[in-house]
Amino acid sequence: MKFISILSLFIILSSCSSQRKAVVASQKKLTDDELLNLVQKQTYKYFYEGAEPVSGLSRERYHSDNVYPQNDKDIIATGASGFGIMGTIVAIEREFITKKQGLEHLKKGLDFLAKADRFHGAWPHWMLPSGKPKPFGKNDDAGDLVETSFLAQALICVRQYYANGSAEEKELAKKADELWKGIDWNFYRQNNKNVLYWHWSPVSGWKMNFAITGYNECLITYVLAACSPTYGVPAEVYHEGWAKSGAMNTSFSMYGHPIKLKHNVVGQSVGPLFWAHYSYLALNPKGLKDKYANYWEENKNHSLINYDYAIANPKKYKGYGANSWGLTASYSVKGYAAHMPDEDFGVISPTAALSSYPYTPKESMQVIRNLYENMADKVWGEFGFYDAYSETDNWFPKRYIGIDQGPIVVMIENGRTGLIWDLFMSAPEIKTGLKKLGFESPKIN
Repeated sequence: MKFISILSLFIILSSCSSQRKAVVASQKKLTDDELLNLVQKQTYKYFYEGAEPVSGLSRERYHSDNVYPQNDKDIIATGASGFGIMGTIVAIEREFITKKQGLEHLKKGLDFLAKADRFHGAWPHWMLPSGKPKPFGKNDDAGDLVETSFLAQALICVRQYYANGSAEEKELAKKADELWKGIDWNFYRQNNKNVLYWHWSPVSGWKMNFAITGYNECLITYVLAACSPTYGVPAEVYHEGWAKSGAMNTSFSMYGHPIKLKHNVVGQSVGPLFWAHYSYLALNPKGLKDKYANYWEENKNHSLINYDYAIANPKKYKGYGANSWGLTASYSVKGYAAHMPDEDFGVISPTAALSSYPYTPKESMQVIRNLYENMADKVWGEFGFYDAYSETDNWFPKRYIGIDQGPIVVMIENGRTGLIWDLFMSAPEIKTGLKKLGFESPKIN
């Protein structure tokens, strides 16, 4: 009897092994297009099936594991919601959801935004299902201009997408237009200074006193502020505030890749890779230039620096290389960190390489295949690839962060079809505003 039990167990294990090998073989047969479709579709589920149910907008985070109990599933993230809104347009076009489902989902989100608390037109970083702010930190309990700009770019895309649609679609386009035009960018100059400020609170006023200056993830904030037909700021705010009267420029090289914009980090280095993503989900960097930079080259070089850094692997972390690269802000082994070459803890964040797909399609595809085909269940779950992992620490948490998942869907689509870039750049006020700031682009000339 004992022999039979052992034999039965051996047969079961052999069967499971054979099934697993068959699944792996099937996975490896996917073409690049099929694999990209799968990654986009699975990741988008975070913003549809995994959306906060009252608002239909993006949760700040979601934990699939039980290692750290999650008590904040009701927190709505403004910036991530903007990314999810753009992702919904992608999902409609790719037929991940129907046109009717997409319209209803977007309408639910915009209806919520219209009723939620705003502060001189800006939404807070976090919101509750009641529409009230959830404080992000001390004195950061109200208007967040940067997170609002990540959302505003999506509202413009919704307007452009539905502008010539049915009566119901045109009504949604109108609502998106009203929401975007209600943002008082000028107020966030703090008494007409030639710089924008990140936060304002009716309780603590300008106590945060956080001037937004380059270079980091906030270019889109200044572009939208200049483009607004209702509360537009003068060009001097961009040049003196964001560009610091030219002090934003530098000139150095890493791994043979030149960098012309001084990242807001210590010394000569580059920041986390989300700086090459968040402002460029809608703003097309292809051929985009001003007197400070060629933005396509800057973002491509930023991505390639991450790729070459992982190959060089100066800290000798396990798993780093051509198939596993990309440092950005994400969960980390000890909490949360803005990973970058000068702050590297052996943690790879899939969103870093995947959202760089337009700049580095071949190098990003290597990461996608490695994650999906070789690492499989360690890094892949119900909403796509988990937020981060470390082979060095054997750390594979089953957790997601909305602001990291969103760029994956949108930037992969921009690399494939330019869908979101084309919608945003087709807006007349974007063309006018970019010209006002001195930008050149094939999309506005």
